[in-house]
Formats: sequence, C-alpha cells, structure tokens
Amino acid sequence: MPIAPHAHGAEFPLRVDTGTRPRPRVLIADDHQDTREMYAWCMRASGWAVAEAADGLEALRLATAFEPDVIVMDLYLPVVDGFEAIRRLRMNEQTAHVPIIACTGLVLPQAETEARAAGCSAFVRKPYMPDQMCALLEGLVTRGGDGDSSPSGCRV
Repeated sequence: MPIAPHAHGAEFPLRVDTGTRPRPRVLIADDHQDTREMYAWCMRASGWAVAEAADGLEALRLATAFEPDVIVMDLYLPVVDGFEAIRRLRMNEQTAHVPIIACTGLVLPQAETEARAAGCSAFVRKPYMPDQMCALLEGLVTRGGDGDSSPSGCRV
C-alpha cells in the first residue's frame, strides 16, 4: 500500500483496500501547531486516525490522499485560505460530501457568513475545547453532517 508523509514526518496509508476503515479519520488544518496538536491528541485518544495540515494547500492535498471522514478547517491559513480551501473541497467530487467544521479565532461577524457560503457544515469560534471538538466530530460523522444537536458554542 502506498505511503504518504505526514506534515511532521509520520506516515499513513493513502488508501484502505478493505472498503471499511478500522477507525474514523479527521484532517485538522490549522497554521498554529499548538492548536493542531491539541485537537489531534484528543482525537487520537478517542480512537481517530488524524492527519494535520499547516496551510490550505497542504489541506487540499491531504483531503484527497487521506480521505478523511470529517475536516476541521481554520479559516485564516497561509498559501490557500480556509474559505478558498472549503470552496475547492466542495467542487471536488471526492471530497464534496465530507463534513467541514470551519474554525476561527477572529470575531468578525462576516466570517461565519462567508464560511457558510463557501460550504462549511458547522462553524466554531476559538478557543474551542478539545472535548467539545471531539463531540462535534463524532456527531457530524454519526449523522453524516446533518442534525440539529451540537455542543455548546457551535452552529451546525
């Protein structure tokens, strides 16, 4: 099975040949390493496979190679910002169905409106606690990106 390098030197299989995955997959795209590591630690502890991207272009590449079940996308990323990355993911047949959680620390009211217009499934403002993120991810994957219940501080 082909192997792709992870942003931090680790490797993961590009494809799972069995058609079923032993555990759900999440792609965390954030330019702040501490944020990526915090969410990644929580998700791994909950049994998730995790890939991390430090910029929007890397997120786009990993979204097709890693085939995540859900994506956490910071909106203000270098190279390709999160808004554009979400738009591109929605236009790609391979990733159009994947729930995307838009995440930002900025309090600009238009950020949520723009993220929704780009195609995000949920919107959260940082700081967003890792246990809340785990619950949100589980809910989105379980409900297939739909549903009316969400953790505090999240708009689905």
